[in-house]
Amino acid sequence: MKSAPESGGSALTEADENAFIEFFRKATGNEPFPYQMRIALSKDLPQLVDIPTGAGKTAAVVLAWLWRRRFAAEAVKKATPRRLVYCLPMRVLVEQTRDNAIRWLNNQGLLAGKVTLKKGDGKETVEEYQPNWDTPEKIAVTILMGGEDANKWDIYPERDAIIIGTQDMLLSRALNRGYGMSRYRWPTQFGLLNNDCIWILDEVQLMGEGFLTTVQLQAFRRQIGNLESVQSLWMSATLKPDWLKTVDNEPPVNPEAKISLGPGDKSAETLNLRVAAKKPLSKSDNPIGEHSKIADEIIGAHQHESRTLVVVNTVSRAMELYQSIKKKKPAAALLLIHSRYRPLDRRKIIDKLLADPGKEGTIAVSTQVIEAGVDLTSTTLFSELAPWPSLVQRFGRCNRTGKEQNARVVWFDLPTDEKAQEKLSPPYQLPTLLQAREIILRCTDAGPHALPEVAMAQPGGQVIRKRDLIELFDTTPDITGKDIDISRFIRDNPETEVLVFWRELPETGPEEFEPAPERNELCPVPIKDIRELVTKRDDAWYDDPLGEGGWNRITNASSIYPGMTIMLRSKQGGYDENEGWNPKTKGAVSSLLPSNRTELQKYSDDKLSRNVWQNLVKHSDDVVKAVETITRNIPGLKPWLSRIMISARWHDAGKAHPAFQANIDSSLRKAVPDKILAKAPDQAWLRWSVPNKQLYEENRRRYFRHEMASGLLALQNGQEDLTAYLAAAHHGKVRMSIRSIPEEMRPPEEGRRYARGVWDGDELPAFELGGGVSVPAGRLDLSVMELGETSIGPSWLSRIIALRDDPEIGIFRLAFFEAMLKAADERASGGRI
Repeated sequence: MKSAPESGGSALTEADENAFIEFFRKATGNEPFPYQMRIALSKDLPQLVDIPTGAGKTAAVVLAWLWRRRFAAEAVKKATPRRLVYCLPMRVLVEQTRDNAIRWLNNQGLLAGKVTLKKGDGKETVEEYQPNWDTPEKIAVTILMGGEDANKWDIYPERDAIIIGTQDMLLSRALNRGYGMSRYRWPTQFGLLNNDCIWILDEVQLMGEGFLTTVQLQAFRRQIGNLESVQSLWMSATLKPDWLKTVDNEPPVNPEAKISLGPGDKSAETLNLRVAAKKPLSKSDNPIGEHSKIADEIIGAHQHESRTLVVVNTVSRAMELYQSIKKKKPAAALLLIHSRYRPLDRRKIIDKLLADPGKEGTIAVSTQVIEAGVDLTSTTLFSELAPWPSLVQRFGRCNRTGKEQNARVVWFDLPTDEKAQEKLSPPYQLPTLLQAREIILRCTDAGPHALPEVAMAQPGGQVIRKRDLIELFDTTPDITGKDIDISRFIRDNPETEVLVFWRELPETGPEEFEPAPERNELCPVPIKDIRELVTKRDDAWYDDPLGEGGWNRITNASSIYPGMTIMLRSKQGGYDENEGWNPKTKGAVSSLLPSNRTELQKYSDDKLSRNVWQNLVKHSDDVVKAVETITRNIPGLKPWLSRIMISARWHDAGKAHPAFQANIDSSLRKAVPDKILAKAPDQAWLRWSVPNKQLYEENRRRYFRHEMASGLLALQNGQEDLTAYLAAAHHGKVRMSIRSIPEEMRPPEEGRRYARGVWDGDELPAFELGGGVSVPAGRLDLSVMELGETSIGPSWLSRIIALRDDPEIGIFRLAFFEAMLKAADERASGGRI
């Protein structure tokens, strides 16, 4: 193979190239294309990859990262971030990207965890995969989705990992408002996804508002500063370098920052076949919306032993067209694909879609979810008129290998009536569709070689600014319990979504201990559909993030916000395993009871404290050791190590508070010599709820947060603000703002300050923290919750704002420190020091 020219560095040796060729062949079974070699072997990774669809971009970037992280020269290894974050605009085929990464790692002997592979249809697929984070020399792969997830990738900040998700899941986490996850883990994943990562943004022309957010985030990381490097690599078949120019970002001036196909690529036989693929293009006589006639046309054009793919712009039209074809009873297998399925049902449908079409073949009706991140081909492709970048992606799903002799592409135009055009154009703007029509009318072939070069406008329009991101650092809800809506920075689609699951419930509604949902239960649903259900008085419940457990009935449609997780009754219907979410479906929905039946998290819960009997000194020692273990592998943390270790020593000091100790059954702790306990067995914790009344003779308090007391104790004992903040923030429940919670128990004295179960003047005994740290007896001072100067110096808010805005720290480093201390605490509590 011809040598791959290096980008921006000294010449590569033949040994380097041969080693990478052998590495790539071992991972994929194929020879690398020259451009794939250029990405992996260049001095610096490119920022832009402008390669036609179907040319192996996913393998190029994933294996380039793996090579540079594990096999390249030492200087390149150190410069390569440890987390690869692969962001896709659509959710349906995220699993295929995950499965490819798993197989490539497994072939290299580097996969962390157990995988079961299945062979069939001449290829190998992943049947089951369980990550194992206890093998630090290997690399785990995870998908970010909503719901309870036992795969706690975020407690291993020093491990190499591949993290895959859609822009909704990934960007919401990068903005500190993670959709479908516990709000108390928002800062952890915010910290990990903005430090020591390389972000791969795939098919950016389809990302809309999310694209500009990715560019702005990269600019903010550079301006604010972070730990280790964070890089972004944007990929698209229609990418323009000037798209990276935003109000806060300048595009790269180095021409080698962009990778395109070169002469060597075009002479490679396999790649040349794909680029030169013939795809005759024609316009249908049937306009969009003529479902019965279109169904006849599709069935008539379908070829035996082949796959026919039909791409429709909206879920509702996809469903209607699917039903029209279904009524005509074609011999071919018929599939419906869109984004509104539960994960297991979606996986089954995708497996059928990717399987060998068989004798009668397969007809698949899909929305635009198949436009990105999928290695899928068809002999016959039908598509509604769409924006030009979307059409280019759809064309890439026909005759992908260039070997089909009977390939063809047919497109459906808008009707001639202007009112009908306006009605049928969403989710796209009509002028954008009319512009695409002008282009496609001039085309007779949809192959990459035949498509015209078109100057497209930069995707998106809503631009996040630095002040917006700084505001999002504080995760405290407003006084009504609501959060800042970030959906405008993630998608321009008006159909923002919530996550829904179904349970078989008694007439009175869910019991207090109805378990939290797992990810396999959750189905994405348009927010407008759920609002309509609530308006009609259908039952819907949510878990109040500031509540003390239990499910709250939703009575006001306006209180539903994007990313929310909502429970419905199974008997209400609205879902079919083969057709996904459909509010018109009346049959009962099967309830997928969670396997581990995780209890809803109460605000005052502390599950990490339910463990073996352990005193405060021993636990503090263990967390300090865990911090050392993590830091050993993250060079950028070393200048901060001593300060973080001090924070680890103080993180649970507040457990000496009588309100924490009172939660442990006094009859069981008599045999335990230690007065100040950090952990106790599950059966030792008092089960009855803290009464919602002022029983001052009982030390337990509703909403008590020991870490709040930890932060105050650190301040009052001369520790720096960083130590106080990290001690208070390590569970994600006390961060920038200190204020009381509705229904919190008030002190008996009028005017006495109180917040999060801590009262001004609470007395604590003298105790030890280990490591030679002794804490004298004293009273807690809550004056810092007030504004301005207090009896112990600046207010809490002003201290944390100063930390947040400190140019040596900033929001990204501060969140990473939080994430690391939380990881050390969880690992020490689980015996994984």
